[in-house]
Amino acid sequence: MIDTGVTAPDFIAPAAVGGTATELELFRLVDRHDAVVCCFAPANFVPTCTAALAAVRDAGWHARDDLAVVAVTGDSLYAGFAYADQFDLPFPIASDFHGGVAESYDLLADSWEGHSDIPRRAVVVVDGDWTVRFAEATTDALDRPAPAPVQNATAALRELGIDADRPRVNYDGPW
Repeated sequence: MIDTGVTAPDFIAPAAVGGTATELELFRLVDRHDAVVCCFAPANFVPTCTAALAAVRDAGWHARDDLAVVAVTGDSLYAGFAYADQFDLPFPIASDFHGGVAESYDLLADSWEGHSDIPRRAVVVVDGDWTVRFAEATTDALDRPAPAPVQNATAALRELGIDADRPRVNYDGPW
């Protein structure tokens, strides 16, 4: 897993954003925000990952001018559209179908549920100077840590002066 304090790798990936296909360019998000939260998941519709992303949605992180949120999953762009639609996820769902983004962040899963070359479940916070300020991954995407990585990321955001609400992750929701 990528270490805190290092320079975050840039990436460009296809993404589902508000019903439109686009290229998500991390450098543009970093230039426009004080921090970018990248939530990695091996696939869309993984219940524990969905619980965390729904908690971020409900905490309103996507609606802030100083903060950007991106989900990076091992699924296709088209699965990203269905996922965002079903769970009303208002932030980009980037497709890392062959694991290149996850590999650059040292978050590539050896294998998971019969799949390889996909992201591990993790949260990475990148500040406006491209420094990784927080990075936490679970051992398995189905783990239910308490607190969840997205909840732990809140402290790093506050250190950056971003007073974001702490997400409330409900693993037993309608996922």
